Amino acid sequence: MADTGRQWVTIDAARGNDLFFFNHNAMPVEGLRITAPDGNTVAPDKLERFRYRQVMDIQLTKPGTWQVAVAEDGLRARWKENGEDKRWNGSAADYAKAIPAGATDLTVTQATARIETFVTVGKPSDVRLSGQGLEARYLPHPNDLFAGEASTLTFYKNGAPAADLQVTLIPGGIRYRDQVNEMRLTTDSKGSIRVTWPQAGLYWINANLRDQKAVAPATSSSMSYTATIEVLPR
Repeated sequence: MADTGRQWVTIDAARGNDLFFFNHNAMPVEGLRITAPDGNTVAPDKLERFRYRQVMDIQLTKPGTWQVAVAEDGLRARWKENGEDKRWNGSAADYAKAIPAGATDLTVTQATARIETFVTVGKPSDVRLSGQGLEARYLPHPNDLFAGEASTLTFYKNGAPAADLQVTLIPGGIRYRDQVNEMRLTTDSKGSIRVTWPQAGLYWINANLRDQKAVAPATSSSMSYTATIEVLPR
């Protein structure tokens, strides 16, 4: 989204059974991180939770690109205790006290997820990467995308190019058409895909990665990246 006039933006955080149709519940935002163009993080000016969405107001006090993300970095554990299935999600710091000594069939996954969007006031500025989990860099800028034009998206896993990663792109409005019209592309050796935007509107971008490389006590890792971007008419 690009906004060169107003100095406020309102963002919905919601989950739905269909993309862009919020009919399930409000999305948790415990990992909310709003990064101003100068790299500083700020809190939303107002955050309200409703049945189907959480709504935040953000005052855009500086020109440039603001990154709004919800990031998760923790552990997911499954085990049996006295014959019953148990689950736990939490931080690595809380792991030792959360898992009982009698746990059997224990599996632990290191889970990293990032959901983000971008807002620009005036001239776009650089999008910052954290170097953790799955992330994407857009060329041109994510607030400078136009229908009929090509873009390069480069994906990174913990700061390194993510090769052979499957990426799904779905245009908004699927509630009002018979076909999903998803695009499925695979990154090259440099972690990049090339996409020509077929039409203006909102797009959902998603990539997921699972492997057996993890930091103890985890024995596997799960990473996901999701973004909502806006493609403008030419």
